Formats: sequence, structure tokens, C-alpha cells
Amino acid sequence: MNGHVLVLNQDYSALTVCSVERAVVLMHLQKVHLVEAVPGKEVRSPSVEVPWPSVVRLKAYVNVPYKRVMLSRKNVLRRDAHTCQYCGSGKRLTIDHVMPKSRGGGDTWENLVTACVPCNNRKGDSTPEEAGMELAREPFRPSHVMFIRDSVGDVDEAWKPYLFLA
Repeated sequence: MNGHVLVLNQDYSALTVCSVERAVVLMHLQKVHLVEAVPGKEVRSPSVEVPWPSVVRLKAYVNVPYKRVMLSRKNVLRRDAHTCQYCGSGKRLTIDHVMPKSRGGGDTWENLVTACVPCNNRKGDSTPEEAGMELAREPFRPSHVMFIRDSVGDVDEAWKPYLFLA
């Protein structure tokens, strides 16, 4: 039962991704409604046959405080797709402060980018403008939906309306 299932809250907002096995258990326990199934696929046991879930929705609303993606080196690399934001390289990556810490730049989503060692050394203790370097993309705080999308690789077509990708 390899695969991923998108789990929605009762209000159809994306919560998380779980395994097909976990989704079938939640369906059996009647904790979720099946919203979308994979056409032509079923999960079978000797006595029961259920549709292969793709999207399920919780029957009861779960109050989730504002979901913030934790700031970490791993998550900055994920946000920047493991590529240097100055030259596009994917080798020997580090984290760079756009506004250097020595000049008051903090450890925030909006000030950290992925950079390769040569670019990070070239930039040194200056801003990108001072070093004559240009960022491929301005750093930003990612949403949890972005990480749900990225954690499964290719997004199932049935998920796109719920992840606002349609």
C-alpha cells in the first residue's frame, strides 16, 4: 500500500499527508470521509473492498493554531530547492545571511538563503548589492502547504484544488 493521501480538515483546508494504510484505518474507524479516490484501484481484505483513497476529510474539525514552518537549515535548503541563490549551483551548499549578522541581520526566513561555498566566500561580510551579486529569488517565509506539496514529489491531480494549485 505505497502512496500518499492528502488529509483535509473538516473545512477542506489541507492539514497533512499520510500513508494509504493510515487513511484506510481512519476510514474504517469512521473518522474521515473519502473525498477523492484513485480510479480503478481498491484496497482489499478477505471480507472488505474499499476505494484506494487519494484525499480524505476529517469528520470533526481540528483546531490547528497558525501552522508555521520551523526555521532550520534543512528547511531553508528545501525552500530554495537545494540550489545556490546566487549562481544556481547545487554543490557544497551553506546558508548565507543576505544582510550580514555583523550589520544587524537576523536569523529570519526573509534574511537567509542557500548559497554555495564559493559564492558565500565571495559575498563575505557585505550585502549582495555591495558584492555585485544578484539573488535569483527574494527569501520568503514558506507556507506549510508548500512543504506538503514538496514532501510528496509529484502532486496528484486530485490534490491541486485543495492545495490551491489548480
